[in-house]
Amino acid sequence: MTYEDKFYEILKDMYIGTPIKGDSGYVNLMTMKAKHFEIIEEELTKVVNEKTKEFPEFKEELYERLYDFFRDYFTDTGSIYYTYNELNKNTYEKVYSENEDVSLFWKTQMLYYVKTDILYQDIEFEVDGIMYCFDVSKLEHKKNNEKREIIYRECKVEENKDKKKIIFYPEYSVRGRTTKTNDILKKINNKGINIIEEELLKIFRTFEKQSEVDYFINKNSKKFLMDRFDVYLYQYMFGDGERSYNKFNEKRINQLIVLKDVAYDVIDFISQFEDELVRIWNKPKFALDSNYVITKDKILEKDGGKKVLTMIVESEGISKQIKEWKELGIVSEEFKINNVLDDKFKYLPFDTKYFKEYELEILRLFDDLDKGLDGWLIHSENYQALRTILLKFEQRVDLIYIDPPFNTGKDFSYKDGYQDSSWLTLMENRLFLAKDILSMQGSIYLHLDYNSGYKGRMLLDSIFGEECFNNEIVWESMAGTKGNVAYNFPKKTEIIYFYSKTYRSSIFNSLYTPLSEEYIRTFYRYVDENGRRYRKAGGGRPEHYRYYLDESKGIPISELWNDITNVQHSSKENCGFQTQKPEKLLQRIIEASSNKNSIIMDFFLGSGTTISTAHKLGRKWIGVEQGEHYHSIVIPRMKKVLAGDEGGISNISDWKGGGFFKYYELEQYEDTLRKLVYKDDEHLIYNKNKSSFEQYVFLRDEKLNYCMEIQDDDVKVDLNKLYENIDIPETLSNLTGKWIKKITEDEVIFEDGTKVDLNNIDYKFIKPLIWWCE
Repeated sequence: MTYEDKFYEILKDMYIGTPIKGDSGYVNLMTMKAKHFEIIEEELTKVVNEKTKEFPEFKEELYERLYDFFRDYFTDTGSIYYTYNELNKNTYEKVYSENEDVSLFWKTQMLYYVKTDILYQDIEFEVDGIMYCFDVSKLEHKKNNEKREIIYRECKVEENKDKKKIIFYPEYSVRGRTTKTNDILKKINNKGINIIEEELLKIFRTFEKQSEVDYFINKNSKKFLMDRFDVYLYQYMFGDGERSYNKFNEKRINQLIVLKDVAYDVIDFISQFEDELVRIWNKPKFALDSNYVITKDKILEKDGGKKVLTMIVESEGISKQIKEWKELGIVSEEFKINNVLDDKFKYLPFDTKYFKEYELEILRLFDDLDKGLDGWLIHSENYQALRTILLKFEQRVDLIYIDPPFNTGKDFSYKDGYQDSSWLTLMENRLFLAKDILSMQGSIYLHLDYNSGYKGRMLLDSIFGEECFNNEIVWESMAGTKGNVAYNFPKKTEIIYFYSKTYRSSIFNSLYTPLSEEYIRTFYRYVDENGRRYRKAGGGRPEHYRYYLDESKGIPISELWNDITNVQHSSKENCGFQTQKPEKLLQRIIEASSNKNSIIMDFFLGSGTTISTAHKLGRKWIGVEQGEHYHSIVIPRMKKVLAGDEGGISNISDWKGGGFFKYYELEQYEDTLRKLVYKDDEHLIYNKNKSSFEQYVFLRDEKLNYCMEIQDDDVKVDLNKLYENIDIPETLSNLTGKWIKKITEDEVIFEDGTKVDLNNIDYKFIKPLIWWCE
């Protein structure tokens, strides 16, 4: 194989990779990349032939150099970063310059972490004379990083003269669906094929042993590759040894100029595709399938609320709502429709998904809708969410608490095999956005353990600054111990890093624990003439100085928290979520670093403890979660909170119930890729006179703008061509950063008085969402 063949082979691998099937945006992406590879292969061949026609003997050396350089940075998953390079051998690299060192470097630092997934392929193999086939054409690739297990529910048996063939159609499990091996075995056995369950499971495992990969997008692939190539070319020109290419003359210099020009042409082309992916990744996303949850008291306290409540109670959806209340344990099985209006059921939570025809009637009760909401619950991959809501919540959030995957490679509802460098990239991408969302008096608490603690600390230092580090809280979370005491000290603690947005300007309310009776007896053993207990001064103060018990706030809470245990199995607040944190832990953090009506945010929401606690403490909140438990755990939990649940901190905070929040989904990166329309025609042009490629490769592509039509010099927008149930007011609120004041049937009115006609949307408003051309 020539170096020309080798070069185009690695380029092809990078653009096309392993052929895969499936109904997903990723498959659409790979199809688009394959088309563009055909263009670049043809055009680059012309370029090389043209530029080497005066010295054709240099052609093979040129391809050798291209292959030698680009193989270090092309991956078969289409990412551009270090692969075979020496830096790939070490996650961290200490970088030194004159009297200064860069303390943190990792090999994927220049990337966006998109997701980890398993690329399943059609495969066929024979065992004991039976052909086993797996058809993945209907397997939808996961939109996010959530763990969804492969299951098998369908199979087909085909027979021919020579062999019998069993075809399986794998799918991802949704909401508890499992493989029914008995049904499959019965179907197979009925066709005269005798296999047992153990053999069937081995067949499944054979299919599942396929590669798990990380997907990345280079933030600035053009600069990255050009910088690396300049270093490579310098080393190639001035390397050690008596090599012929070091003997400079005019011809040799011209050859090296051609090498650089061609390499830059390759970089220019592939970076245009990478930049397109960056734009798609960072583009704001549509808000979809939104609903509101509001309690009865919130409706009745508004003018016209009683009329709206009557309309709801008389609607067809009320039976479904009552059924949900019973399933959640909010009301008893004896509850009837006429009980809805009873005074004792003050905090019944109504979900507008059951009353869509009256949703606007509810919203019209509020003169300032967004300010009337207690929270926003968003189903989304968290980078997409942070990027989308950034303008709306920029510098408005006083406290962020996150409990991300601990980089352990197990037991979390994300594919958390990020391991070190990838984990750092995942966190860095999101923490940079989080910093912009924090108010100038805001704080962030990052909850980690021994697996990732020191990495998280260095990362926070690099983003927020070492001077904004406040404390390392050590939480003794385990009532007992874990770990093998024969080989190590048992583990009982986790770490919470506390940083401020700006140096010493964040909200902080000192907290105290009550004095114990023993403490009081030991230290406050004196009584004055008025019967007041006190202790005498120490530490150099005058003898007559007294500390009175009735003036004491208690003992200041330190950075060692050993008075809060993990959620117990029998606890009322237990949601059945493995990494659930106790509400008392979040109560301490929220009370210390926020005030009433502060906005609290958690974008690794898990079971929802942060927003549950924030709501009970009178704070507003934003929760972002991508896993399926968003539906099965978080939304039900928040409905029970509004209804006045008795778990967690409800008793100590005197929580009774009530509230109003919105929940919705966001369009995801995968969704955008799935919907994209790119042209098949060649529109990459090489200009011989300028010796360069012309034109932005994707300039004429349609992207998502097929939702627009030009009619009589007027542009009509029909967003239903893209998605059903788009929440246009929320989408535009996120896009413009303007909070919603009123929503009517025909328009949305924002806080600054701007009005948007919902029946005739100006395409200029939505251009960033559908057509992100330069």
